[in-house]
Amino acid sequence: MGQMLAARLHIPSRTLRLEEVERPRPGAGQVLVKVQAAGVCLSDVHLIDGTLSPLLLKGDTVTLGHEVSGTIAETGEGVTAWSAGQRVVLHAGEVRDGVTYTRGVDYDGGWAEYALSSETALTALPDVIPFDQGAIIPDAVSTPWGAITTTGAVRPAEAVGVWGVGGLGVHAVQLLRAVGACPIIAVDPSETARERALAAGADLALDSADPALRETVAGATGRQGLDVAFDFAGVPAVREQALGVLAPKGRLVLVGLTDQPLAVVDGTRFSYLQQRILGHYGSDMPVALPQLLRLVQSGRLDFAGSISEVLPLARAAEAVEMLHKKAGNPIRLVLRP
Repeated sequence: MGQMLAARLHIPSRTLRLEEVERPRPGAGQVLVKVQAAGVCLSDVHLIDGTLSPLLLKGDTVTLGHEVSGTIAETGEGVTAWSAGQRVVLHAGEVRDGVTYTRGVDYDGGWAEYALSSETALTALPDVIPFDQGAIIPDAVSTPWGAITTTGAVRPAEAVGVWGVGGLGVHAVQLLRAVGACPIIAVDPSETARERALAAGADLALDSADPALRETVAGATGRQGLDVAFDFAGVPAVREQALGVLAPKGRLVLVGLTDQPLAVVDGTRFSYLQQRILGHYGSDMPVALPQLLRLVQSGRLDFAGSISEVLPLARAAEAVEMLHKKAGNPIRLVLRP
């Protein structure tokens, strides 16, 4: 079958290595995809630095990359819905025997020249959508979309706050605008991130360190507070701040990942106001991806501005370092084999 290049993480040492490995062959019900673009996510950084660890990985090494697009190179036995040459977006995970496995975490992902996928874990990519934009929709876009439309159940004209306007949060602002949230208030300590939020459609962008934040949110919401607050930062202080400006029966949706404990400082107030805290992870790919691709194809959404830089696969370690240090404040870096 030949060899291919892949960026693989050795979990015990947290060492990322560029390696020549055997090109995989699709088994029954699988397709082999020639990777055209693969996103670099903060989750990848956290896997490398040890903040996150695979739970279902067989072995001690995995090819990273859960945001992947490409063309079908080969199909396995019994696959009839797909054929060589079709443009596709791979789902960020697969369900096996009732258990959800995450691509690039629990099994090999797309930081490689080729990637395997179950025939049910990919979606056709329209010709009008470039591979780099298609690649980032799983996770960078679909995760906030699921948080907004399903977990948070945001309704038109609801007041919404977004804490952390990075690779997911900036898309949340765009998507909240699309579903009619009003006002949309972005909160981030970075001036660049706040400017980015305003450009994406936020009505207000506030510094989390601003002592007047609570009063500003009250003024913008008619003294009612936020109907929904989203934490994309995964920081305990953010969650405390967001709870402090929630409206009665308001929802706090936790999207950012952290291993730190969750605390409700004033439990009596929280219960009296009947507020809720909701955890969120990923999205329902078979539903979310077609919806988002349709919105992009129709011109309702545009993620061209989200592609901060495209780098060759050989520079994977450099891309990780750039994202870790926020060099140039990237939204999404993309690797191209």
